[in-house]
Amino acid sequence: MKRKTMKNIALALSAAIVLGISATATYAQKPDTKQKTEEKKPHTSASSNQAKTPSKDETVYILSGADGAARQVIVSNWLSNPDKADILEDVSNLNDIENVKGDESFTEGGNGKLTWNAAGKDIYYQGTTDKEVPVDVKITYTLDGKEISAEDLAGKTGKVTIRFDYTNLQTETVEIAGKNEKIAVPFVMLTGVMLDTDVFRNVTVTNGKLENLGNEMAVIGIALPGVQDSLNISKDDLSIPDFVEISADVESFEMGPTMTIAATSLFNQLNSDDLNVDELREQAEKLTDGMNQLMDGSNQLADGLNTLLEQVGVLVNGVNQLSSGATRLQAGANDLAAGASQLQTGASALSNGLSTLDSNSSALNSGARQVFNSLLSSANTQIAASGLSIASLTIDNYASVLNGAINSLDETAVYQSALQKVTSGVNARRPEIEAAVTEAVQKQVESEVLVQVTAVIRDTISEKVAQQEDVFRAAVIKQALGMTVEEYQQAVEAGLVTPEQQASVEEAVTAAMAAEIEKQMQSDEVQAKISEVAQQTTAEKMASDEVKGLISKNTDLQVEKAISDTMASSEVQGQLQAAAEGAKALIALKSSLDSYNGFYLGVLSYTSGVSSATAGSKDLIAGANALKGGMDALSSGVNDLNSGIQTMKDKTPAMISGVTALRDGSIALNDGLTQLMQEGIQKIADLAQKDLEDITARLSASIDAAQNYRTFSGIGQDTEGTVKFIIKTDSISAAE
Repeated sequence: MKRKTMKNIALALSAAIVLGISATATYAQKPDTKQKTEEKKPHTSASSNQAKTPSKDETVYILSGADGAARQVIVSNWLSNPDKADILEDVSNLNDIENVKGDESFTEGGNGKLTWNAAGKDIYYQGTTDKEVPVDVKITYTLDGKEISAEDLAGKTGKVTIRFDYTNLQTETVEIAGKNEKIAVPFVMLTGVMLDTDVFRNVTVTNGKLENLGNEMAVIGIALPGVQDSLNISKDDLSIPDFVEISADVESFEMGPTMTIAATSLFNQLNSDDLNVDELREQAEKLTDGMNQLMDGSNQLADGLNTLLEQVGVLVNGVNQLSSGATRLQAGANDLAAGASQLQTGASALSNGLSTLDSNSSALNSGARQVFNSLLSSANTQIAASGLSIASLTIDNYASVLNGAINSLDETAVYQSALQKVTSGVNARRPEIEAAVTEAVQKQVESEVLVQVTAVIRDTISEKVAQQEDVFRAAVIKQALGMTVEEYQQAVEAGLVTPEQQASVEEAVTAAMAAEIEKQMQSDEVQAKISEVAQQTTAEKMASDEVKGLISKNTDLQVEKAISDTMASSEVQGQLQAAAEGAKALIALKSSLDSYNGFYLGVLSYTSGVSSATAGSKDLIAGANALKGGMDALSSGVNDLNSGIQTMKDKTPAMISGVTALRDGSIALNDGLTQLMQEGIQKIADLAQKDLEDITARLSASIDAAQNYRTFSGIGQDTEGTVKFIIKTDSISAAE
């Protein structure tokens, strides 16, 4: 369901005018940003030659679930400074107090005392509290006559009834006719909600007013909980509403947020001292006049919405410019993502190829060993056929067994001399061989260490960049939307930024942080640090027993291979051919086996290298995947941002239509006030003619209770105070 959130805000503003509250109701969504509108200051009766009384205007925001249960209470306070004093004294029991419209500081004293360094300015601050609010809204839902939770109701079809029950928890004990009586502080509760006519049909409301706005139905209900009992009036004479009930036929139920405003300002216009039997009629006329003034206020709202409609055109031009820039940003991000994809493909292909080779290493080693054993078996057969009795030849012993056999023959000294000379020569080159082996191992270690060090430093930089998330968010919001964070948050609360756009902003923030990480990673300083740490770590690993053992083992292997290769060379073979005829066959056999042993050892060395290269390619592909993931996230975020901006651009005509509809809704509000006048206030005036003394006393006590209730979070002794409550509930969506 497409919900025009701005209409809900208009309902709240309309209610604010109805209840005679000040312009601080502009915090109605969620007061976590600094107020931008100009407040209308409370009236004071002091003359210009007298010290004016400071005042405190409180707006209490209750953010609630769909059943009305409060989750969070936020209080926005405005301390007026009519005499432009340097210091303002205040009292508050709020937590997490912050100045929302300036940088004036305060100090805390005992018992919640606050001393503000006002420097001649008004103070606007807000905070949170766990204190119970004096009015409560409970919302119950029934589907086809059976009670159902808001969560279970979402998406359902049938006959739905939504009931708002209001409870007044704020009372005073007063003496009336010699008896102590509890009098409720008379809060007027005004609840508003917009219903989609595609979902809601045949809508009726008890204690409220309906207005059809085309695609939506405006429902405004009113209640005065506790006043019926306080005035001790029979419902047969006058029924004072304490609930609002909406019934409708619905299809795939979903509903936007509801807004309820509670305030005592309607009763504050009366004077309890003037209430007596003789003058009750006059006070009733004042009450009537007050309602007429409120109805005039609803007309003023329509004028304000006309002004808003004129300013929407400025916003449309800004959105068009933002759309052009987002398109260019999208093209660049997509090019980067394509390059990262190519790198990932290449790394994956390399890894797959090495993995394939590595998977065949076992079979290759096994085949080479099988061929070696086959050659040894054939050699054993030939030796046995020659009548020579020696131990059976194996891969491990063939060299020593044949050497022993050759030594046992005459004129074998040539072979032994050659072997000794070759062995001595190879051993003389052992440092060179060991250096080559060390260099190969060091390159492998350096590669692995570089990957590990780079990952560690990347994590460190990522943590530092994450600590600056607010800075990146401010930059993205400024670049993408041309707003400050505060303006953006206010726009979110005002419903001017959709959840999809908010998600796009968050994705853009994530992408910007990722880009910053890559930028720092590629900086000369970081690269130098990576090189320094990698060199140090490589040196430590090269000095470890494990790596030294590996170098020693591979050196032994290469020395043995070199001896075998040299013994199989033409030079050595020429010397051996000059040996005695009796040793020729064995020498030739030994040489042949030495030649194959060199090949066999080469196979083992090759497969070992493939295994190491395969492990390294895994790290390479992991890095390439991480890079592609980051670039995909950046590209996706920019694409979503561009899509969101284009959607915003497409929605601007609907925005103009919505503001126009709001203006029409404010006109409908005046009709509702007229109904309240006829069905409520006028009846109270008529009732004043009955049981005058008791009603007068109770009405007087109610007026006093309304005027005595001047603060929720605390107030200074010599400060005038007004307080109002705004209760906003969650929307109910069939998609959730």
